[in-house]
Amino acid sequence: MNYSSPRGLRVERYDPDRRHAWDSFVANGKNATFLFQRGFLDYHSDRFVDHSLLIWRGGSLVGLLPANLKADHTVVSHQGLTYGGFVLSRDATLHDTLEIVQAALGALEHAGIDILIYKRIPRHYEPLPSDEVDYAMFLLDAKLIRRDTAIVVPQDNSLPIRRGKRSQISKGKRAGVRVVEEVEFATYWTKVLVPRLMSRYGVPPVHSLAEIELLASRFPGQIRQFSAYVGAQMAAGVTIFETRSVAHVQYSAIHPDGEAVAALDVLMEWLISDVYKGKKSVDFGICNEREGRALNHGLLQSKEGFGARSVAHDFYEVHTASHTKIEAVLLPIASPACGPTRVC
Repeated sequence: MNYSSPRGLRVERYDPDRRHAWDSFVANGKNATFLFQRGFLDYHSDRFVDHSLLIWRGGSLVGLLPANLKADHTVVSHQGLTYGGFVLSRDATLHDTLEIVQAALGALEHAGIDILIYKRIPRHYEPLPSDEVDYAMFLLDAKLIRRDTAIVVPQDNSLPIRRGKRSQISKGKRAGVRVVEEVEFATYWTKVLVPRLMSRYGVPPVHSLAEIELLASRFPGQIRQFSAYVGAQMAAGVTIFETRSVAHVQYSAIHPDGEAVAALDVLMEWLISDVYKGKKSVDFGICNEREGRALNHGLLQSKEGFGARSVAHDFYEVHTASHTKIEAVLLPIASPACGPTRVC
């Protein structure tokens, strides 16, 4: 794919030769996280057909779209990630962004792809206002097909931990629950996480032990393991994916022996009040089931007990041919002497 938009933007499909340009742009993107680095995206390249896009203006990279191609010829941004929207530069304006979205959809249509499933980057990951793409979705008449609710503790405006939760935490501390950061993942995976998920849900974690160890080696300091112990036995654990502003709970699980002493609550309270007190937020993940149409109320109440509240995480279905609808709000295309989008 090598597509040129009517407004002078060029779109190309990702190639490994572009890895340095991709990663450099992600490192400076206003709404990017380490999940968009190729070292993360490519760890499961055997499971997904990559269809990520790079959008250029002249010789400058102005936008990225992490994405994969499904067997039904639909493109998703990105099936292997919790979220995966357009990555924009810090100085991208609304007009710039509309042109980027228009160009990307035009390129997909040109490639014979009719549908893009767009997974918006949740707002609490964005240090700068980044709702430009939301406006584009409105102009495109994109269909909201799913809305999850991330349950998030806002660290700069936190609510108090509920009384019942505090009582459980105090009980655990009196019972001698101690909390530590680990240097390895194997004990938690084999002794707590995998057995717990298999016994309760009949499924393993999304990441195998080998995969999480690989990713942690690629992103040291951003993928971290914390555990709670009663005596010498691991009683609970939490795996954190840490971005510049958010500590995301990727996995949390408790051993049956840790339930009586609320080992997981003690661990969570330590992470919120001590380890990650300087973050913008602590993200507990979602409590949704059936693609957002149902709630796990027990899980929701437990997370809200720490003072967490909801942030919407939206999924859109976009018809690529609708990119023409953006044109009506853009500045007129200038003559060549005035530049690609500026009026003389």
